[in-house]
Amino acid sequence: MKNIITFLSVFASLGSFAQAPAGYYDNATGTGYTLKTQLHDIIKDHTDQGYSGLYTTFELSDKDLYYENNGSILDIYSENPNGPDAYEYYYGSAQQDDGSGGTSEGQKFNREHIIPQSYFSSQLPMYADAHYILPTDKYVNAQRGNYPFGVVGTANQTYTNGSKRGSNLNSGYSAGYTGVVFEPIDEFKGDVARMFFYFVTRYEGQLNGFYTAVNESSTQSKAMFDGTENHSFSATFLSILLTWNAQDPVSQREIDRNNAIFTRQDNRNPFIDHPEYATTIWGTVAAVDQAINNIVTVYPNPAVNHEVNIYSNNSLDNIQVINLNGQLVQQINKPQAVNNTYTVKDLPSGFYILKATSGNQTSAKKVVVN
Repeated sequence: MKNIITFLSVFASLGSFAQAPAGYYDNATGTGYTLKTQLHDIIKDHTDQGYSGLYTTFELSDKDLYYENNGSILDIYSENPNGPDAYEYYYGSAQQDDGSGGTSEGQKFNREHIIPQSYFSSQLPMYADAHYILPTDKYVNAQRGNYPFGVVGTANQTYTNGSKRGSNLNSGYSAGYTGVVFEPIDEFKGDVARMFFYFVTRYEGQLNGFYTAVNESSTQSKAMFDGTENHSFSATFLSILLTWNAQDPVSQREIDRNNAIFTRQDNRNPFIDHPEYATTIWGTVAAVDQAINNIVTVYPNPAVNHEVNIYSNNSLDNIQVINLNGQLVQQINKPQAVNNTYTVKDLPSGFYILKATSGNQTSAKKVVVN
């Protein structure tokens, strides 16, 4: 089990663990989205080792040298950090996925895209980027499917190490989403968060072509993302990822994995070397007051007849509609409500962020207009 240490002491000690080359982050001097773009420029153009090359990378990056310490595959969906694993896999064995098995846990292992490959149509180099692809149990991988990561309220399936799938809790830091999510155990939540931060940074400039925001009620939705290049994440899932990044500090396993992948791909995950980058980028430029966010509902979404309704228990002072380029498309000052419902009409087709302000609190919701 990981030692419990303070968030600040994690940051202070990173220099003694991380092995980025001297000067690697010299150009990472900004804040907010400027820093995100600077990091993109540092880690882009990595060496693509191909999809089959992932297993070669995994033998360097994903061996259990930390828990059982027996050289077995370190699988975040089956690793039990507090006791014996229910089953173990080894590289170079018949346990590797050959198209058979995977009907229950412990039969085969394969390659899990933490960001589902369907989001980017299995294009290279995303398809083979080891920074967010892991060796995992084939059955649990399939059970996770394309569901977003979140905080399970009521589980409909729980796996041998405690990972689970079920409806999102929709409360506290996970408020704002009611669909099905997959929740890894606490030991690996920060690992997952930092993989997402890596993905949207490495592929900045390509994200809008990878996915289209859809109705969050879809079980196969891409609800973790908001369709923008800069902000990248929808409010609920940004809150989840930032919380996990803070609650589960960088481990020696992550540091070693980052170093191993660097030897193969010639790029690093900056959020392992510097986990504080996440809050420097998103913590100040995208904070949403959850108190108002929890009581503002936008419907229907996607919009019908180019209009949407906003239900709010609080009286709204201002409504803004902002497009993907950050341009203000429509603004309504002192809007009038009927039964706590505000209507925004004449929206052109496209994807927007709808901001509703009440006093000094602001809620941001994504909306699609077909």
